[in-house]
Amino acid sequence: MKKLIECVPNFSEGRDMSIINQITSEIEKIEGVKLIDVDAGKATNRTVVTMVGTPDEVLEAAFQSVKKAQELIDMRKHHGAHPRFGATDVCPLVPVSNISMEEVVVLAHKLAKRIGEELEIPIYCYENAASNELRKNLANCRSGEYEGLPEKIISDDWSPDFGPNSWSGKISKSGATAVGARNFLVAINFNLNSTSTRRANAIAFDVRERGRAKLEGNKINGKPILDKNGNPVMIPGSLKHTKAIGWFIDEYGIAQISMNMTNIDATPIHIAFDEVSEKARIRGLRITGSELVGVVPLKAMLDAGRFFLKKQQRSTGISDKELLKIAIKSLGLDDLYPFEPKKKIIEYILEDDSSIKLINMSLTDFINETASESPAPGGGSISAYMGSMGAALGSMVANLSSHKRGWDERWEEFSEWAEKGKYFHDELLKMVDEDTNAFNKIMDAFSLPKKTAHDIEFRKSAVQKATKYATEVPFKVMNLCYESMKIAKAMADIGNPNSVTDAGVAAISACAGVRGAFLNVKINAKGLVDKDFAQKIISESTEIQAKAILLEKEILKIVDSKL
Repeated sequence: MKKLIECVPNFSEGRDMSIINQITSEIEKIEGVKLIDVDAGKATNRTVVTMVGTPDEVLEAAFQSVKKAQELIDMRKHHGAHPRFGATDVCPLVPVSNISMEEVVVLAHKLAKRIGEELEIPIYCYENAASNELRKNLANCRSGEYEGLPEKIISDDWSPDFGPNSWSGKISKSGATAVGARNFLVAINFNLNSTSTRRANAIAFDVRERGRAKLEGNKINGKPILDKNGNPVMIPGSLKHTKAIGWFIDEYGIAQISMNMTNIDATPIHIAFDEVSEKARIRGLRITGSELVGVVPLKAMLDAGRFFLKKQQRSTGISDKELLKIAIKSLGLDDLYPFEPKKKIIEYILEDDSSIKLINMSLTDFINETASESPAPGGGSISAYMGSMGAALGSMVANLSSHKRGWDERWEEFSEWAEKGKYFHDELLKMVDEDTNAFNKIMDAFSLPKKTAHDIEFRKSAVQKATKYATEVPFKVMNLCYESMKIAKAMADIGNPNSVTDAGVAAISACAGVRGAFLNVKINAKGLVDKDFAQKIISESTEIQAKAILLEKEILKIVDSKL
């Protein structure tokens, strides 16, 4: 699956839209990056920009936007309500999906180094990318703001992590930039059946990590207890990695608990919702729903759907669409207005609607497209589709078994099997389009020019690279189909006996996927110059097919014994 990161650069300009537009246009030029939001503030004289995309492309877009900001913004003339020390004040990178924080830290350092060296801007790395504990806190890195930079960057303690450590005319114009790696921040408001800001604040203090000040005698009007440094002693709230406050929203006529969640892996959205709901209940109030501000990763929503299904003791091995439906209803995200996944979930925002995927076609359209004179989709895509349908049938039997009357105590066992089946039919669906993409890569390689010796050599290399990929794709299909057959066997053996024939059809479909994909492996491997690779993949494919055929016989034997 594609790795995605978010970048949220803050530029020290919030009043001149011509400058802001020139900066954001640099981001929009980069393919593979989506500009999600541009939030300009006049009072702060600051614009917060949000972009999401694949790592290398986001780094390029971030660099080009920082470069344009250096060109257009003069920090010697900047004034605003928000703390700042540079034209691009901060530039954090955030993991979104299929990428670890450790990987994002490496990317942050790569970006920081390039900005420091090529643009000659002093760079401070903060949060997870910080070089020491003191620099983790952005406020420490930015202390003294722009006005304090001339002395700061030449000091031993605050020499920049990258870029120049001496003051110059160029730096006086650009200032410094903080580049960081931080967790994804989710902003969510919990709606109350109340108009009381005071009660909303009380719940916010119950749950937020900082909590509330400890009072003498724990009385409402008691004086705060201070520590030896004169700071209030705090009673921590119940939710780590959260900040929260209560307020009243005129537009909706209700009080809300507004929460910023800074680590949704450690404190997921669904856990926060349940905890806030419980604290509201204790105080005689009720959470009627939620309002998501900004965007959210798909995983956070799917995790919420699974969480609420498990509370109902229902199978979680269902489609993403159904999981989202459960999450939206359980969190009450459509309480104030309809929740639109295509505008709120990052992965859906990034989907390219211009390209027509085979798997998005109706069955009738897919069959008609297959029957047309176009060579794709061909046998490879059909093999993946058959395998996906086989895996889906296995999931169906698991889900039916999970809900079978009298088998209530086994719901979790079958839910796990359904989850495994869902993984295989999702992966095989991707292979339906990927096999066609692989075929198209070969066609593109063959269409390259061959006028010069260099052209001929380049074309030959491209053809071989594409052919190798077109061999690897059906090989992956074979593996996925074979592994999915283990679910069919389990369902034939221990699943709902009324659906045993469905388990048999699942095995037949998956085995057909194995055998069909093997034909594609063989025909593509035949065109490879690398004979060692070709021989190895044919040998491994032969073994997979033999095991699949044997497993199909075992499954059908179980099915026949129960008929």
